[in-house]
Amino acid sequence: MGRRLCSSISGLELYVSRRYSGDGGDDCRRFEPTELKELIATLWGEYDGFVLIMATGIVVRMIAPLLQSKETDPAVVVMDETGKFAISLLSGHLGGANELAERCAFAVGARAVITTATDVNGLPSFDMLAQEQGWGIDDISQIKTLNTLLLDNEEIAVVDPTGQTRLWLHGRGKITFFETFAQAVTSAAHGFLFVTNRDLPQQTKPDRLLILRPRNLVLGIGCNRGTPTDEIAAFVTLQLKRLFLSPKSVLCIASVAAKRDEGGLTGCAARFGVPLRFFESDELNRVSCPSPPSAHALAAVGTAGVAEPAALLASGGGRLLLHKVKSANVTLAVAEVQRGGA
Repeated sequence: MGRRLCSSISGLELYVSRRYSGDGGDDCRRFEPTELKELIATLWGEYDGFVLIMATGIVVRMIAPLLQSKETDPAVVVMDETGKFAISLLSGHLGGANELAERCAFAVGARAVITTATDVNGLPSFDMLAQEQGWGIDDISQIKTLNTLLLDNEEIAVVDPTGQTRLWLHGRGKITFFETFAQAVTSAAHGFLFVTNRDLPQQTKPDRLLILRPRNLVLGIGCNRGTPTDEIAAFVTLQLKRLFLSPKSVLCIASVAAKRDEGGLTGCAARFGVPLRFFESDELNRVSCPSPPSAHALAAVGTAGVAEPAALLASGGGRLLLHKVKSANVTLAVAEVQRGGA
């Protein structure tokens, strides 16, 4: 059955106990039966998901010490050895175990066992909305709160300028949509969903508030050669805080191609958990920017500017939220991807 799964679902790797290694095929990875618990612990952080063909009780006892958070735990699907059931055991929504269980069931003719409350009641869930849209989640504990309100048919106030929440809910649940945070907060709703890249002052946040972060901010960054990661990241963090923008909404960092080997930029991107995008000098020079040309940048990398044109290009012609600002070694501009852009 493991071989059938691997042949039907891309990205799977087969691990087989040496007791059955003769049936595993040439490509399987073999382990001693007594090493199973240690093997899973070793692999836990290396894979997005696990399909474990064994008794559910064994799996529960084995993975219990490894569990950390709904945000980080991998998907875990358990299948019986005869292939009757594919059970979504852990991280059904954010980790994708529900979907993985469905795919495994389809591959071998099993029955997918899904027990998450929203799914069995035919309702959407806010964690699946975040996953599908690639949005960040501010406080994971509020997912359960909002999903419970949805199940209990309590009113939820939503502010979502992207329009994706309305499409996702498709008329299900007791939802009222508002244009502004102030309108939502003063409503009679029992819970609140805000989709925004803005950091709201703590005193303005209502109880039972879930904030989802669309990844729509592009950081255009230029820096002097050898500027360390800490200096770049500190300057970026300061400017985002000044503008009340959430770091969780950063989509990428953009710069000039001449900075591809700049360790400070690479480190900064890793710290924010986002990719780097680079543009050639002639591409940047073709972008019209509000700030005057920089003689320093022109002499150093052959372009009249880095931060603003890079941010605009990477955002697909988005809107500049922050015109170029400078520290001793760093220049920064922030652009917002417009709906349907980049």
